Amino acid sequence: MAVSENFVARRTALWADLAVLGVALVWGASYPVAKGALEHMPVLLLIFFRFALTALVMGLVACRDLRAACRRDILSGALLGSILCAIFLAETWGVSLTTATNTALIISLCTIFTPFLEFGLQRRLPPAGVIAGAAVAVAGVMVLSGGAGAFGAGDALVLCAAGLRAVMVVSTKRLMEGSRLSSAALTAVQAFTVAGLVLALMLFQSGPAGLLAGAGIEGWAAVAFLSLFCTIGAFYVQNAAVRRTSPTRVSFLMGTEPLFGFALAWMLLSEPASASALIGAGLIVGGTFVGLAAERRR
Repeated sequence: MAVSENFVARRTALWADLAVLGVALVWGASYPVAKGALEHMPVLLLIFFRFALTALVMGLVACRDLRAACRRDILSGALLGSILCAIFLAETWGVSLTTATNTALIISLCTIFTPFLEFGLQRRLPPAGVIAGAAVAVAGVMVLSGGAGAFGAGDALVLCAAGLRAVMVVSTKRLMEGSRLSSAALTAVQAFTVAGLVLALMLFQSGPAGLLAGAGIEGWAAVAFLSLFCTIGAFYVQNAAVRRTSPTRVSFLMGTEPLFGFALAWMLLSEPASASALIGAGLIVGGTFVGLAAERRR
């Protein structure tokens, strides 16, 4: 009986690991897909349609939880949605100005920024391993972008998005601690907030005409993929996987996201895989894993 239960547990953990790798693959694919979608529609319109669709689906899924939610939880979710909006504005504008390869790799630095922010709020230095990992990863960004002089506006925007992701992680932990708002309801509130803020920006910038998009089937397919797979599907899979394995294991498996992004940008967009890009990618991913390992040991 014990052997059978152990076998089932191992098989469940294996399927959870494969599911998380699937999420990493989908999120890695989101950068070349977004890069391609921006050839069919502007940045604000892409973000709006992506999150409007997400809000519609998640609102239907979590309608009961949303009706029962208290005002404080809704306001906290809206604040987190505002941070999420800033993340996607910086990230999507960044990918429009740099390569999908650079975006996928630089955005992974959020895993290094998060412990620095967390320890900084506690007025303490992170462990030495985290600092070492951060130094290696930053060196990788410099190699990848061709040196500090070649660090473009798109790279800077993606780096800003990575920092905002760290702010999002820390803020979510603090704001939602003790909250009864379900994860699905929180996602719905955030998606409604992002869609609403971006809609206001578009109306201010170009009026109702800004909502018109002659994107064609490729542009709308990209929107559907980014919303249904990269936002809704990945969210559910990741949360289900965490219940069947350890958060540490999930974090390490998600560390493969930039590698998938790098490979898919090369395969789908024919972006060059030069020697400097490969070295920079190795340093970023290696530094990230060093930092993660040091944080987990703590």
